[in-house]
Amino acid sequence: MSDRYARQEILPEVGAEGQARLAAATVLVVGAGGLGCAVLPYLAAAGVGRLIILDHDRVEESNLLVEACDVAVDAADSFAATYLLSDTCQRALKPLVSASVLGLRGYVGAFCGGAPSYRAVFPELPRQAGSCAESGVLGTAVAVMGTLQAHLALALLLKWQPPVAGRLLSVDFRTLHVGGFSFAAAREPAEQPIPFIVPAEVGEADIVIDLRSMSETPVSPFPAALRLEVEALEQAQLQFPSEPRIVLCCRSGVRAWRAARALQSQGHRKLALIAMGE
Repeated sequence: MSDRYARQEILPEVGAEGQARLAAATVLVVGAGGLGCAVLPYLAAAGVGRLIILDHDRVEESNLLVEACDVAVDAADSFAATYLLSDTCQRALKPLVSASVLGLRGYVGAFCGGAPSYRAVFPELPRQAGSCAESGVLGTAVAVMGTLQAHLALALLLKWQPPVAGRLLSVDFRTLHVGGFSFAAAREPAEQPIPFIVPAEVGEADIVIDLRSMSETPVSPFPAALRLEVEALEQAQLQFPSEPRIVLCCRSGVRAWRAARALQSQGHRKLALIAMGE
């Protein structure tokens, strides 16, 4: 027994077999910020053999490398990255550990890989999205949630029973209240989900609508984009042809989601979303 992992291997939940399983495992960590910086050291210290680190600014479906990993960890704290990762992991039958922290509240859960996807639990985005820059966040809260992500990833790799997949844990760091629930029975959305895509996937035939204000982005990265506010689409003030795909772009993806839902109610089915980040 190696001295490095001696106390860990003593645990009946790990043992020599479990330690060998960790050494042979590959974990993809998307996001190298606050959550990722808490996740990565503990996965490495536990003896995970290979860590693939992908910062959220470069997330694309084509460069996720999900097929090569045993567990994916969503530490990007971005709606777009979470839904994109969940869709990819669901297709690849890979488990996904996702967490989010805002202010003094956070949650972490294990999705996909045989358990319901993130979309099954959160089929709708909120009408408004807060951010750490606007609402603030406490560093210790981020560190705790990141450590819990690492713990869930190890539990998945070690195949603990009962399984942690299909469970969500929430923490209120102001009141120190810990809650949670099982979503193992959650059903996947019946309709085809509206996908998040990256700018490189926009085609010449697409109608691009940039929902950001001129003060947010004076020049859109899409030269032919229409500049509209989400309220104009929600109030059905404009009509668009039904055949071309409509690509909706905003900062976080929330306004794009609202606009897409409005267009769906008008009969549009070819829709895609882009989140351009901060």
